Amino acid sequence: MEPDVSIDTSSMIRIAVIPVGEIHLHLFRKYAGMLARHHNIELSTITSFYTEHQKSPFTNQPWDSGSLRFKFIVGGSPPSPWEDFQSNRKIHAVIGICHCPSAPDLDTVVELFAVACKGYSSSVVQRCFAFSPADSQLADGKDSGNKLALFPPADQRTQEIHLQTMMQDIAASLLMEFEKWVLQAESGGTILKTPLDSQASLSSEEVIKAKKRRLGRAQKTIGDYCLLAGSPVDANNHYSTALELARLTGDYFWFAGAMEGGVCALLMDKAVHKDPVIEEEVKYRYNSVIVHYRKSFIQDNAQRVSPLSFELEATLKLARFLCRRELAKEVVDLLTAAADGAKALIDVAQLYLQQENNLAAISAMQVLALTTKAYRVQSRASIPKHAVFNVGSSIADGGKMHHHLVVSLFESQWSTLQMVVLKEILLSAVRAGDPLAAWSAAARLLRSYYPLITPSGQNGLASALNNSAERLPSGTHCADPALPFVRLHSLPLHPSQMDIIKRNSAREDWWAGSAPSGPFIYTPFSKGDSTNNSKQELVWVVGEPVQVLVELANPCGFDLLVNSIYLSVHSGNFDAFPISVTLPPNSSKVISLSGIPTKVGPVNIPGCLVHCFGVITEHFFKDVDNLLLGAAQGLVISDPFRCCGSGKLKTTAVPNITVVPSLPLLVSHIVGGDGAVILYEGEIRELWISVANAGTVAVEQAHISLSGKNQDSVICIGYDALKSALPLKPGAEVTIPVTLKAWQLGLVDHDAIASKSTFVNVTRPLKDASSPMLLIHYAGPAANQGELTESVSVVPPGRRLVTPLNVCVLQGLSFVKARLLSMEIPAHVGEISNNSSDNDSADRLVKIDPYRGSWGLRFLELELSNPTDVVFEVGVSVQLESDETSSEFDYPKTRIDRDYSARVLIPLEHFKLPVLDGSFLASNSLSNGDGKTSEKKKKAELNAYIRKLISKIKVRWVSGRNSSGELHIKDATQAALQTSIMDVLLPDPLTFSFRLVKEVNSKDGGDVLAHDMTPMEVLVRNNTKDSISMNLSITCRDVAGENCIEGTNSAVLWSGALSGMKVDVPPLEEIKHSFCLYFLVPGEYTLLAAAVIDDPNEILRARAPSSSPDEPIFCRGPPYHVRVNGTL
Repeated sequence: MEPDVSIDTSSMIRIAVIPVGEIHLHLFRKYAGMLARHHNIELSTITSFYTEHQKSPFTNQPWDSGSLRFKFIVGGSPPSPWEDFQSNRKIHAVIGICHCPSAPDLDTVVELFAVACKGYSSSVVQRCFAFSPADSQLADGKDSGNKLALFPPADQRTQEIHLQTMMQDIAASLLMEFEKWVLQAESGGTILKTPLDSQASLSSEEVIKAKKRRLGRAQKTIGDYCLLAGSPVDANNHYSTALELARLTGDYFWFAGAMEGGVCALLMDKAVHKDPVIEEEVKYRYNSVIVHYRKSFIQDNAQRVSPLSFELEATLKLARFLCRRELAKEVVDLLTAAADGAKALIDVAQLYLQQENNLAAISAMQVLALTTKAYRVQSRASIPKHAVFNVGSSIADGGKMHHHLVVSLFESQWSTLQMVVLKEILLSAVRAGDPLAAWSAAARLLRSYYPLITPSGQNGLASALNNSAERLPSGTHCADPALPFVRLHSLPLHPSQMDIIKRNSAREDWWAGSAPSGPFIYTPFSKGDSTNNSKQELVWVVGEPVQVLVELANPCGFDLLVNSIYLSVHSGNFDAFPISVTLPPNSSKVISLSGIPTKVGPVNIPGCLVHCFGVITEHFFKDVDNLLLGAAQGLVISDPFRCCGSGKLKTTAVPNITVVPSLPLLVSHIVGGDGAVILYEGEIRELWISVANAGTVAVEQAHISLSGKNQDSVICIGYDALKSALPLKPGAEVTIPVTLKAWQLGLVDHDAIASKSTFVNVTRPLKDASSPMLLIHYAGPAANQGELTESVSVVPPGRRLVTPLNVCVLQGLSFVKARLLSMEIPAHVGEISNNSSDNDSADRLVKIDPYRGSWGLRFLELELSNPTDVVFEVGVSVQLESDETSSEFDYPKTRIDRDYSARVLIPLEHFKLPVLDGSFLASNSLSNGDGKTSEKKKKAELNAYIRKLISKIKVRWVSGRNSSGELHIKDATQAALQTSIMDVLLPDPLTFSFRLVKEVNSKDGGDVLAHDMTPMEVLVRNNTKDSISMNLSITCRDVAGENCIEGTNSAVLWSGALSGMKVDVPPLEEIKHSFCLYFLVPGEYTLLAAAVIDDPNEILRARAPSSSPDEPIFCRGPPYHVRVNGTL
């Protein structure tokens, strides 16, 4: 029985590959690996080497589609006693491998090779391949015969072509030798026997029986050679004849062998393994094969040699052929039936081990190897690479049982037997002097069955591993991993300063619509889809270090020293950095493995390379994932991570990793420190952000934007500083100024601050997400800079630098309330200067409007409270606009001490419109239309005027030497002005003022004298764009408010008209009306002017609402104060 049997095994030609002379182990493995690539030689490629000496017995040879299949036995193998029964067990050819620098004498090499070939009597073709010969050896090699083939030093491709040519020559030589053997066998005289025959007594009856069976066995063996020659049709013809003859003679053992060969010929000819008809035929024939093998055993129970191994082989061949999901039950039945017979093989191996010699130990290893497939303990070196990567790729399909789960179930029921097999392999390997096989067995035993082994036994296995490693060359690789268990933990996300953005070269804003790479797997900028099973994309950059987090577990009771562990990358474009780690008993640890991508292209990371116990092994992430899934389903003994105290971790799939060319890399920091900037509400502060290019590629494109909350707190960004520095070469640095204005805290924030009792707590940021972020999208050259091939025209991606503007806003001045105040301050009658822009006027709190007549003032009063522990000085400035220029007028500052309140008055007189026209009141004309539409439009226009007014008022504060800011008055001002904005902004239609016609008694400062006729003028100005007709009247009142012109006791005499005056005032002009007053009694008097407007228009009625449209409009001017001096 052999460990790796399949139905196709019967068609494989065995070739022994042996070392000749002195050759290092790793060189021998290298050359043997080169041979393994040529395991299939097409018949069409050997015609130039093939010579037909006589008519070929392979009449149906498929020269166009057929091939010869080789199986290389590295190191050779002893002859099998069953070679006559199955010709594929013979060593038909021997290939020696020699390294010329280590064996300078080629004649000696030829002699050593000839001696080694004598041990393979069945071989018909011998070749010795001598690699890397010197010039002198090339000359000597020409005289060494055709068995020595020299491979001069050359590149890998040239040696592959040379080796392929030599293998084609060997294939042609083997085919010619097979033809000779078949022609001789057909002529008769060939005696074929097996150990079953040799064990019987050679009585005369047995000799007669053997002669009768000779012809059938010869036909079966000719069929075997037809299979080896790649001619399944000829093989099937000979097998059919052999079956008839074996049935007639009762040769059940050879009958079963012929039927097995017929199945192989059937599959070779049809080349369809999953055809239902062929599948049923294979099942029927192999069941018959198993029955006939069993018959050959029952026929004579006195035999000491049993055909049990052939029965097991046939069972496993059929199980392997049927092993897939739909036939899971049949496979389980076959494997269970094979188990009973396989147990006996362990006893056979132990009998071999009782003999004290190396050959017996090697034989024990061969017998134990027969059980490894049945017990699922074979070395991973015997598993095809595609199976290593694909096993367990899809575990669960809604309750369906997969074939690999059937095998896992089969394995879990035989744990004890598996341990016995591995233990016997370990002992036989140590006895046979094969340290690599001993290390492999100990590694598999410790890794797979640590829960069933005592701590002392685990220590013993660790010692066996170390002892075997001491006998191996440094750097030896083994396909079977030991400890620790390694699983993928996670791939860290890119830092915010290294986000990679896809670049759309067709748009100027190339970063728009692209989310940063994640990547890893989930990023805060892209939405994950739980229903999407496709792998995530991850981008790495050439020359930039990356990290991968893996978790190690040591479930055994000893300290585990991992000499080195690093990522295993098969793509060849990644340099991994090894690290060492020590794991205490029964512990796990998450470590970071790093490396640097070196070339553009995809990166595949299937696992890690681990140097532990003196041997290098590769640990695949997928193997551990399948192990943990099996533990969760109860199919595996234990979960190594759970028993080490590690928490449950969601399986992380390795994403699709792509390496892109080198990119620029910007790093930033805030000058003066990256800590939070502490600002009071409304405080304005300028920051300087230093940005440096830490990459190897210049920055050629850059764009600055904002993200996050409170973006309006960034008043100004010095984008020109960055733009002027482009292209920013590697190592260059630029400083970008940013002006910040602290935002206003909400009610929740105020409550949070009020609940804090110490200043330390208050200074902490209340919300980390409240600060805005500065985003810089940047990219290097659009060309690939030679890192990609010319056929690939991919624009390198860009990057995004995220710089949080960490601002901690503290509560500053707080509003208590805001209200609108109105005041009337009488003006003195005097001569008004024609120059209304006196130098002194700018120093006054409120300037006199010459056309207003008196100080009818409106103030916005803000009541402020200072809850902080610093002193604030508050100042008000108003932006004044004229026809040509605009200037800012500052009022005196107000000091507010800590824990005190103060009121700040903001005068609103400067915001009066100069002209009353219909533009502002146009919305009123729509009141008769759609009420909802007109109301919305009126409200929108009103809010626009309020915002414009507020923007002209600045309330600034200063605290200490360097702290200054601006108070947020928008909300308070808007609420206070919402109902009185018309009175604040709109002027009166008519304004009245009085003045003296000439200077009177300059010594008294222009006071009026009693008992003297005083000429005066009243000035009436029209502030609208339409002419106004009115009836003007003038009244004089004393300090008691009584009319002192009318009545019998009047104290003032006059000349001129004081009432009933019909006057027309042109648009935006003024008229004068002269009169004289004679005061009889000195004292305080007040002059009032009033007018009744005739036929008012819509503008006047909108400005002065009345209850009836026919009601006259009455305008009264403000009072003017007159002081009369003198005596009675």
